[in-house]
Amino acid sequence: MPEEDELTTDGLTRDWTILQRRRGHRHSTDDLLTGWYAATRVAPRTRLLDLGSGIGSVGLLVLWRSPGATLIAIEAQEVSFALLERNIARNGLAERVRAVHGDLRHVRFEERFDCVTGSPPYFDVKDGIVSADSQRAHARFELRGDVRDYALAAREALAPAGRFVFCFPTVQRARAEAAVHAAGLVLERSRDVIPREGIAPLFSLFCCLRREDAPASLVHEREAPYLVRGADGRPTAEHAAARATFGMTS
Repeated sequence: MPEEDELTTDGLTRDWTILQRRRGHRHSTDDLLTGWYAATRVAPRTRLLDLGSGIGSVGLLVLWRSPGATLIAIEAQEVSFALLERNIARNGLAERVRAVHGDLRHVRFEERFDCVTGSPPYFDVKDGIVSADSQRAHARFELRGDVRDYALAAREALAPAGRFVFCFPTVQRARAEAAVHAAGLVLERSRDVIPREGIAPLFSLFCCLRREDAPASLVHEREAPYLVRGADGRPTAEHAAARATFGMTS
């Protein structure tokens, strides 16, 4: 961690906080709602895996809602991994969380997981200017794999009847659905997220299961869009309720 980095301490749940770089990649609405979707759309689970965990926000959110669960968090980027370890320690979670410094395309486990989460990077390197900051670059651009790699890693790691929950840009929905299909997964449900009333959906939440676990009658349910803020800029009642899921009241 460069000494000149300024860190902030921010609330993640009612009880847990996270350290994050003021000018680095930070906990976002994407993370909050991916954790919320996994925690509320998937039955209580005990074995959790978070792919490309970053500083730990998604995996820790799901863990907070599952008091008896354990979590393995995989992260390859050096600065993010260092913060992940610190966030585990500062919340007293060393006995429940194992951080793995590695590339999700190559790390494999003997155990299988009830719930796998991930927030893949959104963009191909040819689609924008890659930040000189390594942490921000890896969080945003596909420098170590893409949504297909996340889906394949999840498929390999899922236990029977397990679920893979992830987010991806709504404009790239077809790409996400193709990755799910190619990995041998089936979409159970999904939901588009609108950041503010009157504008287009920004990203979508997906919940998948292994193809062999899907009942023949399963039909992909596209839930009504989730609205984060109304036209006045204030959080909607549903968004306030999502935050309250993790004990946050403001």
